[in-house]
Amino acid sequence: MIWLILIAAEIIHGILRAVTLAPLVGEFRSNQIGVFTGSVIILVIAYLTIRWIGAKQPRELLLVGLVWWLLTVAFEVMFGRIVMGMSWERIASDYNIFEGGLMPLGLLVLFLSPMIALKLRSSRFWFD
Repeated sequence: MIWLILIAAEIIHGILRAVTLAPLVGEFRSNQIGVFTGSVIILVIAYLTIRWIGAKQPRELLLVGLVWWLLTVAFEVMFGRIVMGMSWERIASDYNIFEGGLMPLGLLVLFLSPMIALKLRSSRFWFD
């Protein structure tokens, strides 16, 4: 359920980025910036929902992150190929860190977001 919220937020984020930022800096640079802003969105959603998830142990948190990661990669590839008609090369370019693709960084944040969210929730510096 929470993954659906994450992916819906990322779709809205992508649309807004394509309409507002991409015309100014280009699609590839917009995608790079989007990894960072998208990571913030993911962390905020994870922070707001981590108690509802109920996972508390590192293994459980990593499992949640892994499920989110797998669903996201599958969604990105299928959406890119089927809906957007992108080539495999175009999809792979977002994942190629050696050519400036930052998607692996965003996916790492996604994978670790349940653990980060729980840590932030249990911190004395944050208020509920």
